[in-house]
Amino acid sequence: MASKKTIVQEFTEFISRGNVIDLAVGVIIGGAFTAVVNSLVEKVVQPFISFITGGTGGVPGLSIDLNGNVMDFSAFISAIINFLLTALAVFAIVKAINSFRELKDKAAEKAGLAKKAAEEAAPVIRTCPYCKSDIADDATRCPHCTAKLEGYENPAE
Repeated sequence: MASKKTIVQEFTEFISRGNVIDLAVGVIIGGAFTAVVNSLVEKVVQPFISFITGGTGGVPGLSIDLNGNVMDFSAFISAIINFLLTALAVFAIVKAINSFRELKDKAAEKAGLAKKAAEEAAPVIRTCPYCKSDIADDATRCPHCTAKLEGYENPAE
């Protein structure tokens, strides 16, 4: 009889999977990165815009007063700037990682390691001796002509 796992055991197994931990690390780093970008926008970009527009806190004329409720479009523009800077930084990071991978692949190719790895990873293609079609390496019958191949065993026949 198979023993049932407790909730704690199932949770421990779930949380210790690599992709869950990778996701958690990504979320934590993303939060920290967002804080850096928010700081950049609030402390560098917005004061620069303030300087250009004459010292006002936002872009003048981009807020509407509706009976005491203010719709501030300059905050929305700041959020868009925030998003664009975050997207630009993530793009730069991904581009740098891809460049490093390309350099690594080129170095491995130059050293002859990529060729060896490709040869080792390449599947061996078998050919049916009867119909000359390609078949899987572990096949015992040809899927095209149904001929019995080497390694075929069926005690019922």
